[in-house]
Amino acid sequence: MSFFSIINKKFTIEMYNQIMKILFLITLFVLFLSAKELKNELQFESSPYLLAHKDNPVNWKPWGDKAFTQAKRENKAIFLSLGYSTCHWCHVMEEESFSNEKLAKLFNKYFICIKVDREVMPHLDTLYQEVYLKIRHHSGGWPLSLFMTPSKEVYYAATYIPAQKQSYSEGLDTLLEKLGEMYQKNDAKFKDDLAAIQKIINAEVVYEEVKKTEISVNTLSKSLKENFDDIYSGFGSGRKFPEASKLSLMMDLAEINSDEELEDYAYEMLDVMALRGLYDSVEGGFFRYTVDAAWEIPHFEKMLYDQAELIPLYVRAYLKTGKKLYRDVVVETIAMLDKRYVKDDLYYSASDADTYHGEGAYFIFTQNELKGTGIEYIENFEDKMHLNIYENQRPKNFLRMRKVLLKVRSKKEYPFIDKKINTAWNALMIEALYSASIIDEKYKKKADKTLKALSDVMFKNYDLYHQTIIGMTVKQKGLLEDYSFFIGALIAGYEVDYDKDKLDFAEYLLNNANAKFYKKGVWYLSDDKLDIKAGLIDKYYASPLSKMLQNIINIASLKASSHYEEVALATLESQVDVLKFKQSDVPALAKAYLMQNLKVTILKSKKQNLLKYKKDIKKIHYPYVLTKEEKYDEYLACTIKLCYSKNKNFKTVIKAINSKRRW
Repeated sequence: MSFFSIINKKFTIEMYNQIMKILFLITLFVLFLSAKELKNELQFESSPYLLAHKDNPVNWKPWGDKAFTQAKRENKAIFLSLGYSTCHWCHVMEEESFSNEKLAKLFNKYFICIKVDREVMPHLDTLYQEVYLKIRHHSGGWPLSLFMTPSKEVYYAATYIPAQKQSYSEGLDTLLEKLGEMYQKNDAKFKDDLAAIQKIINAEVVYEEVKKTEISVNTLSKSLKENFDDIYSGFGSGRKFPEASKLSLMMDLAEINSDEELEDYAYEMLDVMALRGLYDSVEGGFFRYTVDAAWEIPHFEKMLYDQAELIPLYVRAYLKTGKKLYRDVVVETIAMLDKRYVKDDLYYSASDADTYHGEGAYFIFTQNELKGTGIEYIENFEDKMHLNIYENQRPKNFLRMRKVLLKVRSKKEYPFIDKKINTAWNALMIEALYSASIIDEKYKKKADKTLKALSDVMFKNYDLYHQTIIGMTVKQKGLLEDYSFFIGALIAGYEVDYDKDKLDFAEYLLNNANAKFYKKGVWYLSDDKLDIKAGLIDKYYASPLSKMLQNIINIASLKASSHYEEVALATLESQVDVLKFKQSDVPALAKAYLMQNLKVTILKSKKQNLLKYKKDIKKIHYPYVLTKEEKYDEYLACTIKLCYSKNKNFKTVIKAINSKRRW
């Protein structure tokens, strides 16, 4: 054997040994990574919010029977955390506490931990926000943190909880052990306290004091005026939300009662929301709310549902006033959504407030960034600036200013976008686009495309589904809100092009919803074993039940159906005490009540006649008017039971609608 052969053989053996060592190390590393990846079960979920917690050392589980069964078996309490992917304080709690190894050991020792995306399970969030309200006597928020028994009896409720003690709250470092041992000891005091809390939670709200209270155009108008902040223009004296349902009711009542004060309030609010900090004047679109009363500094999330509910109000205001600002807001907001939110003709759910853990970092400007641009720097967000226009209209140099600010932003990374496709929110957006089509026909085409895409993805085997990620198989059956807002979109679409298929589809979904969610005179948020009753509070968007009521009344009027009217009347009758007590604080319900009691007018004629006067129809001074294609040349104005005007002259019939007093 030659010298070189011996060397090569030795070299080969050494190489082999080295390779085997490397492979062994790689195997260990892969096993380590696998073990790390398998820390909790959220890695198997599709929700971006749940996936953001998949690497937490907390042994998270999704909501389901498996988690509660395990809790019973191991004699552990449940820690339930509800949030969503673009929630700032949810991020803070994830970073401070759920990623903390020491706290994770306490979570895992004492609790079975369940993480819920409230946008995937809004009905569950509704239930536990109500529980929080009853325990704490004020409204909650996100993250929502609940400690409960395996039988789902809540014994402690909070929102954001700091990792260590702060002036406003005990820290998780001491609270977890205390709450965990409290359940495991299960002593007499715990049992008594638990029973007392369950009594509070299960107590039915009785509105005895409303027996002599009235509900009318005048009481609703008075309620709105009492709640209106006439200093800063908005509802309430604290932080400001758009409250689109309440603003819509205000605009209705201003028209019904020719109330100039309410009309002024409505336009003032629309102006201030479009010019101050709630609106992104640089790129378009509304933020979720402002942290101050003066509308200056927003919480920088952008939610699809806010855009969808506000667009129709600005369309309505533009048609009535001709004010360019209102039209610009509509066009800019839709353009922003097209740029950031649209994929395959469907709309993503939301964008985050944070960029690299900096709240509003993408949207605000530093003094250094604006140096030499000629734009006045006004420090209003810590040591930075968020753009507010403090005049009553956009300045003359607005377009140049926006161009400069866009250039500054172009160097920054846009915040995280939650790419869930939510049926209810997409349906709201479709309705908004149909509304905007009166300004530009292209929005009708866009709405049709999204309606088709949403139907193709979310309507399977004659059933509607709730949410998905593009490319994934839909699994979660539709909720009441999906049916409510989808039906609303179809009715809006019918009024634009009089495609009978849209109206027939709306009626099909209404009957399907009635079968799924309406049981023994009670509406439920979902068709599952949770049995969560539908509420009437318009939280971040209109109450699904109130929207469904509006749909039923509209379809009853369009179809002249006494059957649908009976369902509407039965539901309204069961909720009248709530309405009397809360008045304009349940605005979507109040709108449904007015629609039923003052009656929806159906304006009927040939399709070409209705299309010819479509802008004039939108300017009618009575808010509850629908249009329906019929075969005759005349124009008819009818309620569900009678026609009160018939004429070939369009203006004569419109005059009759405007002058007919209904209260």
